[in-house]
Amino acid sequence: MNRRTLIKTLGLSTAAFLLPDRLFTMEDYKMLLRPIPSTGEMLPVIGLGTWIQFDVSNSENELQPLRDVLTMMIENGGKVIDSSPMYGRAEEVIGTLTSSMQNKNEFFYATKVWTSGEQQGIEQMENSMHKMKRKTMDLIQVHNLVDWKTHLKTLRMWKDEGRVRYIGITHYTASAHQQLEDIMKSEKPDFVQFNYSMRIRNAERTLLDTAKEKGAAVLINEPYEKGSLFTLVKGKSLPEWAKDFNINSWGQFFLKYIISHPAVTCVIPGTSNPRHVVDNMNTGYGPMPDETARKKMISYLESL
Repeated sequence: MNRRTLIKTLGLSTAAFLLPDRLFTMEDYKMLLRPIPSTGEMLPVIGLGTWIQFDVSNSENELQPLRDVLTMMIENGGKVIDSSPMYGRAEEVIGTLTSSMQNKNEFFYATKVWTSGEQQGIEQMENSMHKMKRKTMDLIQVHNLVDWKTHLKTLRMWKDEGRVRYIGITHYTASAHQQLEDIMKSEKPDFVQFNYSMRIRNAERTLLDTAKEKGAAVLINEPYEKGSLFTLVKGKSLPEWAKDFNINSWGQFFLKYIISHPAVTCVIPGTSNPRHVVDNMNTGYGPMPDETARKKMISYLESL
């Protein structure tokens, strides 16, 4: 079977222009899934962040690329969309775009609460659900641990009432990792979200192991270190052996390292570029680096 026939047979035309000119096995075309420990529900390992990129107006010129991003994400095996009231109009844009999609209920919708006070938190979460046009939210997280005790109490009640399926906590700096660990141990949230990347690997010390031990699904933010990783490798070539892991871009190199850690459930790189989202989704396909290969990846990056 040649490459064109294989792509046509498997219905992956949207990703075809990014595939290298070699044959793939059937396993290459199965997005890696990981379970949410509290239920066993499976999630694809590559999702979508919406900070900055989805904070746009209602102009069709700005909405159309994002509509394409969502379409290509779901067609290529992704489903997790992560947002927050902190992200300007992102929640509203997500609601506008997904509500007109036939497969809108195939997405896994995640947002956050980012305020202080019980009533303020309730009002903000209700507003988020209205903006995202969801009667039930898949996941609501306490953003950057702001008034986390108050909001976790509310979220547990909402979960019991069926208004939210999962609850979690988040932060984006390594300095908060110890607090995230402490809360996981005492509160056992369904999800924990934090920063982790190839150069900022503090999470590998104990945080990832604690999440696995306590049964928390892990979402990873800041995988590209706000784009600084791309600056580092600009003009540099990927190692030849990267092809062994279906890695065909630097973005895939950075993401593949993250999702190859068994405690990671899903990484959520942000993009407003349809081509980039397909490239990101393709990271979830093909073989994963083992521990030896992961060390090799770090060594190569540090040599640049």
